[in-house]
Amino acid sequence: MNTYNAKNVPWLIIILMITVACSSARPLMPVPNVYRGQTAEQVFADAPEGWHQSNMKLMYATDRVPRKNENGDLEYGSGRSASLAFGTAEINIKGNPSWEEFSTLSLQSKRSKKLEMQMGPIIEENRLPPTPHPASYVDGKIQFSPERLADVREIEAGMHSRVSEILAQSPRNEVVIYIHGYNNDFNDAAFQLAEVWHFLGRKHLPILYTWPAGHEGVSGLRGYNYDRESSEFTIYHLKQFLKSLGRMDEIEKIHIIAHSRGTDVLVNSLREVFLEIRAEGKDPVKELRIANVVLAAPDIDYEVVLQRVVAEHAVSGVEQATIYSSPGDKAIRISEWLYGSLARIGHMGSSDVKSKLTKKQMDSIAENSPINLIEFTGKSDSVGHGYFSSNSAVSSDLITLINTGAKAGSPQRPLIKEGVIYWVIEDGYPFIGSTSD
Repeated sequence: MNTYNAKNVPWLIIILMITVACSSARPLMPVPNVYRGQTAEQVFADAPEGWHQSNMKLMYATDRVPRKNENGDLEYGSGRSASLAFGTAEINIKGNPSWEEFSTLSLQSKRSKKLEMQMGPIIEENRLPPTPHPASYVDGKIQFSPERLADVREIEAGMHSRVSEILAQSPRNEVVIYIHGYNNDFNDAAFQLAEVWHFLGRKHLPILYTWPAGHEGVSGLRGYNYDRESSEFTIYHLKQFLKSLGRMDEIEKIHIIAHSRGTDVLVNSLREVFLEIRAEGKDPVKELRIANVVLAAPDIDYEVVLQRVVAEHAVSGVEQATIYSSPGDKAIRISEWLYGSLARIGHMGSSDVKSKLTKKQMDSIAENSPINLIEFTGKSDSVGHGYFSSNSAVSSDLITLINTGAKAGSPQRPLIKEGVIYWVIEDGYPFIGSTSD
């Protein structure tokens, strides 16, 4: 797979720089195929009346450094903060259309009017004390400062109260978390979650987990390296966040969508949290209530996944783990070249899976873990990396998975079966034999 050489480096750097553009505005994603022929009244039937407006409000958790922009408003850069902050961010639609106009236009395959998302107010509401926490050794055991732990619990209580307040408005006591990838700024990551949440029917609590990616003034290979180390830096804070949500009994289900480099952040965080929970003699499924983990275009070496995820059953603490891959993903091909990988999960096709995994290995994975790998073979953006939202077939499968919990290959998710854990999704899905509008 690694067919690049030194003469390709300038081209690789250009692709790395444009893989995800930092943005102050962007158009709403295309309508998922699954909504073809449906009206706004049908799609948003369960959305609370108070959420019937074009603007979209998210909660967020971040360890980016806060700052003020030229207007004196809060924003977050790419610097690394030792403390995790919580707050709300509002995404507005340019022109502030009415709910009736916006909801109707959003479901059009060929929109008669452009729908452009813009960042609204960002309000930081709570901030945990910086880590690492003060600690001492007593009889060979680590003991954290009682005062610091009391501070943490007090601030967590404020965050829990805010989560509970929003959950009380929702028809589902379910949370959807989005974790972005390489070179995303705060705004672009928020836009991504907002549009996915909109097409989920506006019935979950959306929370953005955003880490210090997209270093200003550093791009190309150096920027990628900065983001890679930031993805390691943020793991402790993501673990803090997930365990904190797990202490909220009113949350019935958590769905987590991670993209690109964010998949490595999520997988490593879950692995460590699950090991901690099991060491306490508890069940991660019951403690965290994670219904779905979605790894979209994962920037992870497949051999690493076999040893650190599959071998240690690192996703057995979730109900379903869904991986979307695409052989046409140029960004993941570049990552393969950079790291000398035999293959990265986000770039594997059915032939790669069959050549690298024995039937015995695939049978073992199917028996001992909830993993399904879905290859996307259709059209995408120019880099081929953002297809989970830019392609109406893949977004349809994602929407159906989270909204219904349907299994791969079920009537609600008629994927093409290629192996024990391997499926294919084509343009036109879920309408077999058709094409996207």
